[in-house]
Amino acid sequence: MTIAAKGQSRLQLLGASFAAGLAMALGSAGAQAEDIKLRIASGHPAVNTYVNLMQTFFVPEVTKRVAAKTSHKLEFIEGYGGAMVKVADTLEGVQSGIIDIGGYCFCFEPSNLPLHAFQVMLPFGTMSPEMSVKVARAVYDKVPALAKTFEDKYSQILIGLIADNGYNLTTSFEWNSVADLKGRKLAGAGLNLKWLEYAGAVPVQSSLPEAYTSLQTGVYNGWIMFPSGVVNFKLHEVSKYYTEIGFGAITWHGLTINKARFAKLPKEVQDIIVEVGREYEAKTGTVNEANYPKQLETLKAAGAIVRKLPANVAVDWATSLKGWPQEKADELDKAGLPASQVLKLALDEAEKAGHKWPVRYQVK
Repeated sequence: MTIAAKGQSRLQLLGASFAAGLAMALGSAGAQAEDIKLRIASGHPAVNTYVNLMQTFFVPEVTKRVAAKTSHKLEFIEGYGGAMVKVADTLEGVQSGIIDIGGYCFCFEPSNLPLHAFQVMLPFGTMSPEMSVKVARAVYDKVPALAKTFEDKYSQILIGLIADNGYNLTTSFEWNSVADLKGRKLAGAGLNLKWLEYAGAVPVQSSLPEAYTSLQTGVYNGWIMFPSGVVNFKLHEVSKYYTEIGFGAITWHGLTINKARFAKLPKEVQDIIVEVGREYEAKTGTVNEANYPKQLETLKAAGAIVRKLPANVAVDWATSLKGWPQEKADELDKAGLPASQVLKLALDEAEKAGHKWPVRYQVK
């Protein structure tokens, strides 16, 4: 064989080897590409701002980025408004794997997540949802035990905190002072019932899906509620007085994903879910912030009586609650939770962000 022929043969062998290697690589990549299905749900309906953002931002954004940045195909199976899990069963739904991702209020988990409602233990905080979620994130970042609780105890990973709008009081009667609420049956969820108890009202545990009928039939005569909840569930039709008392915008919801399901996802899909989860977290603040004045105007246009009480009423109410943060801190510290650390951080972080407490709670 001539030198030229040998060279040509060698090139042919190298070409064939390269082609085979390329085919194997492409075949391997094809084998690794996955069709992924994730079930995402909330007990609350999509009229709730945070659920709406799950549906209109989180789901499409994750789907889009997975399609654009990976070889995988992701499909979400969505179930809101109790279609897959009820409001008080979402944590357990994610834990058991009935659903893969869930959005829910920690208010329905007072035994499982007693410290995660820490902003509720400090009423009359910032009315800015944007500030609230930033304060909460700062506390979570400085106290890793908060996020680890989800992983270690409930087999899920926290991928986003969720801010609510500012809490006020909607009632079927007019009131002007804390004394006017004495003996009145008023609804709340979880720890914010204590706000009512210290004011002398009769607290009633409830949830938004049952609020309209309960107000209509007199089970209770008011609700601690942010304006979006009143607008979306038409509560103004049965409780026309919406009073801006300024309890604060509370970050006590979360978006979590089943830990085992997350571990099985390709790394690049995991990264996208975490990335979009943090963006979703920020949006719950900014969207609620932008919507608050619009929702007040919507209430007024619908015939609700919207008014703001003088600052001294909030001071009176906050004064009645002055000893409660320390009481909660002591209780949870004894249970082995870093409650004093968390509450002190939350107080400090809010002040760093510019909030002025009507009554400055003291936690040792």
